[in-house]
Amino acid sequence: MRAFISGLKGPELTDREYAFLREAQPWGIIIFKRNIAGPEALRRLIDGARNAVGRDAPALIDQEGGRVQRLGPPHWPNYPPGAAYGALYDRDRDVALAAARLGARLIAADLSAVGLDVDCMPIADVPAAAADPIVGDRAYGREPGKVIALAGAIAQGLADGGVLPVIKHIPGHGRAGSDSHSSLPVVNADRSTLEATDFAVFRALATLPLAMTAHVVFSAIDPIAPATISKTIIRQVIRESIGFDGLLMSDDLSMGALSGSLGERAAAALAAGCDVVLHCNGNMAEMCAVAGAAPVLVGAAARRAAAALAAKRPAVPIDLAAARATFADVMSGAFRPAGECA
Repeated sequence: MRAFISGLKGPELTDREYAFLREAQPWGIIIFKRNIAGPEALRRLIDGARNAVGRDAPALIDQEGGRVQRLGPPHWPNYPPGAAYGALYDRDRDVALAAARLGARLIAADLSAVGLDVDCMPIADVPAAAADPIVGDRAYGREPGKVIALAGAIAQGLADGGVLPVIKHIPGHGRAGSDSHSSLPVVNADRSTLEATDFAVFRALATLPLAMTAHVVFSAIDPIAPATISKTIIRQVIRESIGFDGLLMSDDLSMGALSGSLGERAAAALAAGCDVVLHCNGNMAEMCAVAGAAPVLVGAAARRAAAALAAKRPAVPIDLAAARATFADVMSGAFRPAGECA
């Protein structure tokens, strides 16, 4: 298998995609709204991709709730944004942690039913007052201890449902003054401030099996390269200071924060220390370029990939109907659905 995760173009696997997956052997695939035409069709798409690669490849999705929810009505329920758990936490910490864990457990049940086994959450970003709203209500709060507690509860809920969590966006997107989907954010906070806030949250959650990088420049550490392609940040901050030894995946390579060809972006991220790179949009030419730059998983990257998958365990039994009723009762009125965000 090779060191990349691939998107797909639509709700049905094309012959060209099948051949690509068979030949390129991505570590995993990622699903977006464009790939979803109902539960049965989505299950066929995921099964087809796995058949193409010849193994039970990880199938990822961004299913946070609120603005970032790929599965939704009429087949799946709406879930609250992270800020709803944060607001509840301010009223009753224990109730909020139980609700966050239960909400994630219910999301895991939705995902598992269609073959998805990796969810790109929890969000561990700590928003600053003047930051771009791309994180906004996706975050659980602005106080590190609160974010640590809620992110940990959500990771636990996913794990209890047999789904692997991906903590993001390491080492922190909360201070970014622009949206990395369209431009490169530069954070000018000093190292001690970052260590005490943004980095502290990820340090407390460093035992989680997977993490996604931030396309953000931290000028106090590396004034040129964003974290995704910075050897300094990946080695000194993510691996050493934070202590994360799980599988490190890039955020989407096609985002506007990065420059160069898709092959160059993939090569730079992998050379910097990412274990696998993520490409989401399903553009075949770009997929081929990323695959061409992605080596076979070996060494430490292969070890981390194997350890991440080994962390997945069978779902803890749950009465889904009762759990959904309890969750709805606790969270009633706590959020309003909003437009989707990537």
